[in-house]
Amino acid sequence: MKQWVLYYLILFRRAVCRTLSPNQILFPFSFQLDFWINPSTPALPVDVRIPANGVQAVKAFLESHGIEYSILIEDLQVVLDKEKQDMACSQQRDRSSNSFNYGTYNTLDSIYAELDHLASEFSNIVSKLKIGESYEKRPLYVLKFSTGGRNRPAIWIDAGIHSREWVTQASAVWIAKKIASDYGKDPSITSLLNKMDIFLLAVSNPDGYVFTHTTNRMWRKTRSKNQGSQCVGVDPNRNWDAGFGGPGASSNPCSDSYRGPRANSEVEVKSVVNFIKNHGNIRAFLTLHSYSQLLMYPYGYKCTKPADYAELDALGKAAANSIRSLYGTTFTVGSICTTIYQASGGSIDWSYDYGIKYSFAFELRDTGRYGFLLPVNQIIPTAEETWLGLKTIMEHVRDNSY
Repeated sequence: MKQWVLYYLILFRRAVCRTLSPNQILFPFSFQLDFWINPSTPALPVDVRIPANGVQAVKAFLESHGIEYSILIEDLQVVLDKEKQDMACSQQRDRSSNSFNYGTYNTLDSIYAELDHLASEFSNIVSKLKIGESYEKRPLYVLKFSTGGRNRPAIWIDAGIHSREWVTQASAVWIAKKIASDYGKDPSITSLLNKMDIFLLAVSNPDGYVFTHTTNRMWRKTRSKNQGSQCVGVDPNRNWDAGFGGPGASSNPCSDSYRGPRANSEVEVKSVVNFIKNHGNIRAFLTLHSYSQLLMYPYGYKCTKPADYAELDALGKAAANSIRSLYGTTFTVGSICTTIYQASGGSIDWSYDYGIKYSFAFELRDTGRYGFLLPVNQIIPTAEETWLGLKTIMEHVRDNSY
């Protein structure tokens, strides 16, 4: 029996009472809650998944402290079952047509097969690189988009560092096809690739991603074993060498935000760090997460403005305008600390401190109605609007060398 079948799950969004800190409020139930949006400041809401046997106790606690809440998803299992059914139907159609469906959630094997296909179909500009292996020895594949030349300035894009954020991996594969097929047709992409390379890591955490398909759809972390603990995995976006071990990262191996025993302990993180350092000419670091519809720049491990604050804020707002222009989807722009919460050991803080000025994290759709379980009919619209935001940033990088 799969883990999520054991629970009748309710997702609450509630405003934190100003008279209590988030830690005070959540402490009595922390052992059984799964935070989809973490506690930050008293003014911001939190999304939390609650197992059936904890629902009444949590309700009573919230009501006794005058904390407002509402139910977003009354029975999460129904949504999980629908998602699984949609995937099965899609896979059956894909097998009969022998084609890749960009409008569904695909397995790791299917995604990797499509990366091979793109590298073959667009071999004039696309190649596949293996930059390392995961803890469980799955390859980390990067697509390189290049028109030639040596050590040209480049843009890095990654997705799926948190494995349950399926719309990011799906969007990344759609974006890969878009870049490849638009070269020579779209003047913007053509001029970009004539001047720069793009590297795209569609699945940053393959072990976690496979685990979300086979065992626990809500899994977030890597699958490394933690010495001295039965709890598995590290939050790979708390494992970078940027304020490592500071606020917003847990020292508890059982926590979803466990930082790991040391910076870069996770081979998935270390592989990206080594690749970027060895390349030496990465000009932008763009990472895709979900959900909340945010476009953020450093810092997360501290709440001071980055040196390039004015330019990054203006560029983030321009990218958010591009996103909104397609379907009206609104993104909030700001630093990680001021926009969502303080979080240490994050990737764009590391990349910015390493000297990559244009470092941005996207939190894709939605704002909580479906959370990590975004319906398949929103995959392509999400990818399309995200692409417009990415392209705005990449055009700016192309035109503003440093």
